[in-house]
Amino acid sequence: MTNTGLPIVSVVMVIRNVECYLTEAIESILHQTFHDFEFVIVDFGSTDTSKEIAASFASKDQRVKFSEIPPCSYIEAKIAACSLPKGRYIAIQDADDVSLPDRLETEVSFLKNHPEVGLLGGAVQWIDSQGKCLPSANDYPTEDREIRAELRTRNPFWHPTVLILKEAFSRVGGYRRIFIQSDDYDLWLRISEHYQCANLKQKVLNYRIHPQQLSFRRRKDQILCALAAQAAAALRREGKPDPLNTAEEITPALLAEMGVSEVTQKKELANGYSGYINHMFEAGGYAAVPEATAEMLRVCEGIQIDPRLVADMYFLSARAFWKQRKPISGLLSVARAVRTRPRILGRTLKTLLKKIV
Repeated sequence: MTNTGLPIVSVVMVIRNVECYLTEAIESILHQTFHDFEFVIVDFGSTDTSKEIAASFASKDQRVKFSEIPPCSYIEAKIAACSLPKGRYIAIQDADDVSLPDRLETEVSFLKNHPEVGLLGGAVQWIDSQGKCLPSANDYPTEDREIRAELRTRNPFWHPTVLILKEAFSRVGGYRRIFIQSDDYDLWLRISEHYQCANLKQKVLNYRIHPQQLSFRRRKDQILCALAAQAAAALRREGKPDPLNTAEEITPALLAEMGVSEVTQKKELANGYSGYINHMFEAGGYAAVPEATAEMLRVCEGIQIDPRLVADMYFLSARAFWKQRKPISGLLSVARAVRTRPRILGRTLKTLLKKIV
């Protein structure tokens, strides 16, 4: 502890029905090489053994501060949990991810040496539901100037890697209740308007990709909320009021009023879905791939989606069906891919021979 008796870092985790990975996630924090922290865990309505698991750790380690709140939404739980930290910095930990042992030590050292930085993230290693390493994205910017440019079009931070200066979090008002998804992206944009940002090049966390992830189950909401965060930031840069401060819900109609056309919304939905579908296939969630492809086409109905993207998603669905030993469904998906974009036939035949079999 510091000479004030307060921890330097407050690690925050919200949980509900996450018993599968919870023990590993908690232990990854308790086994950190950096020790001056409190671990705030808030349960918001578990019906499995999550509460018992968290309470057990709290009874053995005084750094764990476990509490329960009535059932509520995920964003409401995060807002409640983030009102409790006493540390100088807030670290986010998700219940299905694994922080590497020196994560906190490395991040705290960086922020102490760079007091102008209010938000710090790090690189991740993707893992599947069993903990097996997957090919990981490594194209995230590290310097403030690069991060600011990226923030205008995408989220350049992995949420469960961040260490946030509590002063910065409080100054901008923390997470906003209107963001049922992409609440982190909105927060980063607002912090970046007052503080510098940075990403560590080194990996600090194993990021688990699996079909039960909230981001996979709420794909449409996440994409529309990300568009809202971008549009609101653009309005603030122009000196205009942020309509999300008074709105009650992010809807396609509200986005249109903020300057994001219906065509743009649907094109971004198509691009966002394709990214999720590829990630799900890489993570072995084969049953979810065809379902997500059908959902993508349904929510994007009425606009002309790039035929290459549609054909690629049908083709990936074919591979997913083949992995599930459903060759007839796989062949039907191949046929849809070829019908959408006949030129894909040559590549389809090659890949079917090399990868599907």
